[in-house]
Amino acid sequence: MSSHPGRAPAALIPFLAVLGAVTALGLGTSWAKHALFPAVGAQGTTALRVGFSALLLLAIWRPWRWPLRRGDARAVVLYGATLGLMNLSFYMALRTIPFGLAVAIEFAGPLTVAVLSSRRALDFVWVALAAAGLSLLLPVGQGLGGSTLDPVGVLWALAAATCWGLYIVFGKRLGHLHAGHSVALGLSVAALVVLPVGVAHAGAALLAPGVLLVGLCVAAISSAIPISLEMVALKRLPKEAFGIMISMEPAVAALLALGLLGERLSFTQWLAIALVMGASVGCAATARRRPSAAEGVAA
Repeated sequence: MSSHPGRAPAALIPFLAVLGAVTALGLGTSWAKHALFPAVGAQGTTALRVGFSALLLLAIWRPWRWPLRRGDARAVVLYGATLGLMNLSFYMALRTIPFGLAVAIEFAGPLTVAVLSSRRALDFVWVALAAAGLSLLLPVGQGLGGSTLDPVGVLWALAAATCWGLYIVFGKRLGHLHAGHSVALGLSVAALVVLPVGVAHAGAALLAPGVLLVGLCVAAISSAIPISLEMVALKRLPKEAFGIMISMEPAVAALLALGLLGERLSFTQWLAIALVMGASVGCAATARRRPSAAEGVAA
């Protein structure tokens, strides 16, 4: 019986790691929208976040220590480019639609990839559930103050969803590399993609000391901390369980946006988030486990 007291805290570690990762991501994004959008816009914010994130992870992982084959280099470019475009599209969406709803729409990307890779009859249930949630947001969804959601913002969120799906596809091609190796190189490519956009939009405003300081903090909170915590969780959880836990992200984002940004959602919008989360949880919970030899390729 003496082993039981220590077993419960150990079992909580992966849950707390995922919760911490989702919360840190939401805090960083909320802070970025509040503090950086007025100063450098969504484009400049993306450049700061991705650029500083790349520098932080390059310093942590020093990916030049590992050799990179030519085929892997091409995969890194595709992986990094979609990562950069995903971040840019998501921040562009946040200009006009609430944070929690943007995250819910973005979840369509990984859900689509998961369903297309399986094609079981049960997966159509999760497709229907996600479609029901998105239908409450896309054609007739009610935004803040009772007005319809900005169609341009919704299109940017859908673009982010598409990029997230492609990011997963391209990321799987790098599964044989160390996670720190692929992520550090991928973020470096992402920075090269979004930095010109941010500089063209914000110019010298990006170099203001206060902007740089907030950008560095946002990068640490939104990228370095969540990635590190997710790696802790993935080492202790099956991928299906990790997918279930990460599905809380839209709700956490909506709650943080409510408290930090004053973004109030209607009952219909909360219902839409719940439906998308339910689809994500169901898809992860019923996913077929791959052979054990394939599960450790990303280790």
